[in-house]
Amino acid sequence: MARIDSVLVPMDEYMNHQIAETFASVQQSDRSWTEKICLCVAAKDGSISLGFGLGKYINRNVMDAYGAVSRGVEQITVRGSRQLSPDTDTYSVGPLHYEIVEPLKRIRVRLEENDVQPISFDVMLQCEDIPPFLEEHEFRRQLGAYRVDTDLVRYHQVGVASGWIKVDGKTHDVTPDTFFCTRDHSWGVRYGVGETPTDIQPGLDSTKFPMNFHWSPMRLVRPDGSVYGIHHFYLNIPIPGVAKIIQGGIEHADGSRDEFADIESDLNYHPDTRRLLGGDIHLTLKSKEKRTLNLEVVSDTGVHLGAGMYFGFDGHHHGQWRGELNLEGERFDDCTDIEALKRLHQIRDCIVKVTDGDAVGYANIQTVINGVWEDHGLLKEAEFI
Repeated sequence: MARIDSVLVPMDEYMNHQIAETFASVQQSDRSWTEKICLCVAAKDGSISLGFGLGKYINRNVMDAYGAVSRGVEQITVRGSRQLSPDTDTYSVGPLHYEIVEPLKRIRVRLEENDVQPISFDVMLQCEDIPPFLEEHEFRRQLGAYRVDTDLVRYHQVGVASGWIKVDGKTHDVTPDTFFCTRDHSWGVRYGVGETPTDIQPGLDSTKFPMNFHWSPMRLVRPDGSVYGIHHFYLNIPIPGVAKIIQGGIEHADGSRDEFADIESDLNYHPDTRRLLGGDIHLTLKSKEKRTLNLEVVSDTGVHLGAGMYFGFDGHHHGQWRGELNLEGERFDDCTDIEALKRLHQIRDCIVKVTDGDAVGYANIQTVINGVWEDHGLLKEAEFI
């Protein structure tokens, strides 16, 4: 008997097929399969930043998105979730929109005026001077078990931005001279999607382990005006038998990359909020060259990704069915308040000025430092994920 393929969608018109199926389906049925967008647009002076994310969960028939604005310790977020079918190829959820203007170079994100929160924006991410770079394939099995927990392809890119952000009726101009942007795009089997099944043996919870994680794409400018990027991924779980994971390199405008052989973290964190305070990252390239990046946190600004469902938020999760269309949001006046932090979790954007020798640039660095780290002054009493 012939197999019945899924339905045709507009993307099937293009000659990009890689499996014997239509674009309405993926090759496997795992409900954790996700195509994910995450980006940051921030003022170099740290006065304001924008976070945007969008997820497509084909095997859950869901698309969700968020748009958030951070000003110092304040954060305002609008979230949406919708039924994916039959509109699979429109990257919109209610008032939230993601548009590919020129593939791998220009992306537009918008949040229309809405009844959820008094924020809106229309911003173009301009990434023409440095191409995107693939990160190492992320593959992990469930700790203490056998199922593939993570099987992801991800690329990242840096650039500048233009447009506007409006908060409480006041418009903030976004210009390439004063704003930078970072973005990443991933797809595959992903962690943290939907509720944990209750009819299987619980796996080991990685959030309960001590963990020092930071990740960042950086955009730097040399004295002669030429531009280059630096990307790093650092994960240290100090448990016997668990190796430190590092990746990254110096990324050039011609698409070449000088890869790292090692990364040593010498960063400082607030003892209560565990927010990054700055410090140094020591790099060793495969060529044996050594260099040190100095990170200066420019302000308290930085979107907490928990409000975008990372690690879950108020009992809800990425890809969770919320009906044909669900819109919601909230405003945090002080994200340093410990009760707010417990809802928002640790993972957050932090806007930093980066110095690499005589080159200077800006970056969004995301961090999680969980557990007891006495050398950082981080004690169990202030532990949270």
